[in-house]
Amino acid sequence: MLIRTNVTDIGDPFIVKTDAAYYMYATSFVMDGFKVWKSMDMENWEDLGACLDLSDSWTCKDYWAPEVICHQGKYIMHYTARRKSDRSLRIGVAVSDTPEGPFTDVHNGPMFDLGYAAIDGHVFIDDDGQAYLYFSKDCSENYVTPTLRASQMCVCKLSEDLLHITGEPVTLFGPSESYDFIVLGDQAWNEGPYVLKKDGQYYMTYSANCYHTRDYCICLAKASDPMGPFQKLGPIMTCGAKGEDFSGPGHNAFFYDREGKLKMTFHIHTFEDAPSPNRKACICDAQLGDDTIRFAM
Repeated sequence: MLIRTNVTDIGDPFIVKTDAAYYMYATSFVMDGFKVWKSMDMENWEDLGACLDLSDSWTCKDYWAPEVICHQGKYIMHYTARRKSDRSLRIGVAVSDTPEGPFTDVHNGPMFDLGYAAIDGHVFIDDDGQAYLYFSKDCSENYVTPTLRASQMCVCKLSEDLLHITGEPVTLFGPSESYDFIVLGDQAWNEGPYVLKKDGQYYMTYSANCYHTRDYCICLAKASDPMGPFQKLGPIMTCGAKGEDFSGPGHNAFFYDREGKLKMTFHIHTFEDAPSPNRKACICDAQLGDDTIRFAM
């Protein structure tokens, strides 16, 4: 079942289920920081306002891709923002006692600084308790040739409290295939990672191409180790999704509903005939199979 929610003018939705309700976080264009929405049925979402105010902080704009995980009794948000001092993109981390916030920035600065722009942090905790941070080395500063800037997927280990990286990141892959290497200007994109595990295999969904075009899509890769190497398996949701004519479906995340069923949230362009940063949050059923993910629309 496909739900086209009433949450628009956002991007990169992420949903957390609690015993009481569902909570959604998303890229923000209306404030310096992030808002949160609440729903009992996943169809009707109430805007609860700001959950992380970064108006007086190390950041200045581009508040993107918040992900929230309940861990050790706290709600931990990893997010992207542009650093005020040099306008370079970095990943930050904030903590709250409740999913509604308020969240408090932990470091009063980036979570880490490796000398390059980093976006779209995603936390995966393996069965042995080891946590990993997947992220995209942003194409804004990442020249892979003298004339091409491309984003690249990376992974590194995380501390037990999820607030610090440990060890050096490993670069996993960047744009390389016909479906995920559509160049616009001098840039190409692989971003928005999310990892699921099944039968000892690690499946990463990621988004490819430029977010404000119809060609933005969700792709899949797999590995036998969380640190890679990952093998690309191809696109799994495009603008020609089964039974739908989506424009730019992308930056997805997974969660389980109250019945224990796997769901996926993602965004599409709110105005499909005029793609722009204005996007709408959607939800559908998902099933992880052998080297693919199936969706029920």
